[in-house]
Amino acid sequence: MAGNRMQKIGSVFSRTRNLLRIGVIEKPLWFDVYVAFPPLREPVYRVPRPRYGKVKDVVRPIFYQEDEVRAKFYRIYGSGPRPFDLSQSNYKSTCQRFVEKFNELKEEGKIEEEKLFAETGKALLASGIILQRRETDKVTQQDRQDVETRDSVLHLQLRTVLEEIQEKKKDQEEQTPESAETQKENPLSS
Repeated sequence: MAGNRMQKIGSVFSRTRNLLRIGVIEKPLWFDVYVAFPPLREPVYRVPRPRYGKVKDVVRPIFYQEDEVRAKFYRIYGSGPRPFDLSQSNYKSTCQRFVEKFNELKEEGKIEEEKLFAETGKALLASGIILQRRETDKVTQQDRQDVETRDSVLHLQLRTVLEEIQEKKKDQEEQTPESAETQKENPLSS
């Protein structure tokens, strides 16, 4: 039979029964069993009902305080010069050591929150762990300075252009009453 294998009309039993009546196929072994013990609900294809409304996600996103420190660490220092060594079970990445030191210094409470990140980097340097800032961080600082200077220059240029436009409008407003009086006196001159 040519056509779609996904038969949507009728069940396998009804299609087989109809094919047996017209003599297209021989009786399958299971046919007599199905006639003797029919299922409670005939297995036919049913179009699934659409679900209305938006399905709400019951699992909330989980963020720990350490995640913020890790994100800032990776943004500033990157993943480091060496790959992670996952073959050792007790291996701690540079980031994990940084987070542990950060939490340790935070619990002591001697350092202010704003300086805590920089002080953690200094403490790790004192213990022999060298952290290298990402090259892109330096570039972004230079870009910020360039943008600030460009913005200030652009702001200055816009201010001068605006002042020139305002002066032209004032001159036109002053000339407009004079030209209106001349047109009243000489309407054909224009």
